[in-house]
Amino acid sequence: MNRLESGKVALTEEIQKQLLLALEKYNPESPLTMLFDYVRIRFPTTDVKHVIEDILQLKTDMMIHEDFGFYSYSEHYVLGDVFVLTSADEEKGTLLELKGKGCRQMESYLLAQHRSWYDFFMDALGDGGVMKRLDLAINDMVGILDIPELTEKCNHEECISVFRSFKSYRSGELVRTHEQDGYSMGNTLYIGSLKSEVYFCIYEKNYEQYVKNGIPIEDTKIRNRFEIRLKNERAYHAVCDLLTYYDAERTAFSIINRYIRFADKEVDKRRSEWKTNEKWAYFIGSDRRRLKLTTQPEPYTLTRTLNWIDRQVAPTWKMLQKIDRANGTHFLRDILNDVELSERHKKLIKQQTTSTEEVIQRQEDTD
Repeated sequence: MNRLESGKVALTEEIQKQLLLALEKYNPESPLTMLFDYVRIRFPTTDVKHVIEDILQLKTDMMIHEDFGFYSYSEHYVLGDVFVLTSADEEKGTLLELKGKGCRQMESYLLAQHRSWYDFFMDALGDGGVMKRLDLAINDMVGILDIPELTEKCNHEECISVFRSFKSYRSGELVRTHEQDGYSMGNTLYIGSLKSEVYFCIYEKNYEQYVKNGIPIEDTKIRNRFEIRLKNERAYHAVCDLLTYYDAERTAFSIINRYIRFADKEVDKRRSEWKTNEKWAYFIGSDRRRLKLTTQPEPYTLTRTLNWIDRQVAPTWKMLQKIDRANGTHFLRDILNDVELSERHKKLIKQQTTSTEEVIQRQEDTD
């Protein structure tokens, strides 16, 4: 710093980047946060009402029932992004699926129920639930994880790992993968096989938010995301660890450290002896504050529907308004007056106009 201040060293773009990153580390807001981003559990029962009311602790009559399903299930119940799939086949049982938004929505219900994720997993496993998938997401708020740099380290064998494969994609290339929204994930690095029971996905969350929601990259709180994706036995053992130690940081980084380490190459030493990369050391816990499991409860909203209307319907709607006004016609008014709402639409209205407290199933109500 003295040499910079005295002008003996020029302030290059790289030095400026390092200084900003160092300052961000001392930001009172945590540079890293962690949350659940995907939960899938199969219950060995065809009693879907029991799963909804006793385990999820939600009211069944608040959910929309559809006579089709996914993953070879024949029907499902849905409340926003909370999906419960069921089948008459006892071997399939009942399946709960919570993707990212579903986890945030579930957190709003858990908050109202005075339960935590730990309480929920205890209830689920205690009822015979079988873990099918669990994703732990670590959000990098300050740019600690430089994905192109990590990719280069993989290319130069500076990623010391038990995994035999990695794949990297630049922004816009992921349309060729199995990712549902791959096109919007920006620079992305997969470590491990996507077919295995454990692999990692590191991607630019700010780019994803820009593509999906139009949020400027500089205005996005989360820059990068490191996802630990676990299936079947690996997911089960992770939940057991969580319920044993109640320490999500311990669980997450014990998995990461078991599988990968980014190092700096030292030509006169064996790979196993190379020094851990400084940024990676900070990420996994060196000289930083403890990382706790966080929640970001979000109520169920019609955001996706409103975005669709904004993009696809609103221009035509406005055009018809202008035509009606110019010609003295009432096409739009007649359309709205004549349309009949389906039972599904009526249930959606009920879901959107009912408070969280009215959606949850109080346990004393079932006793």
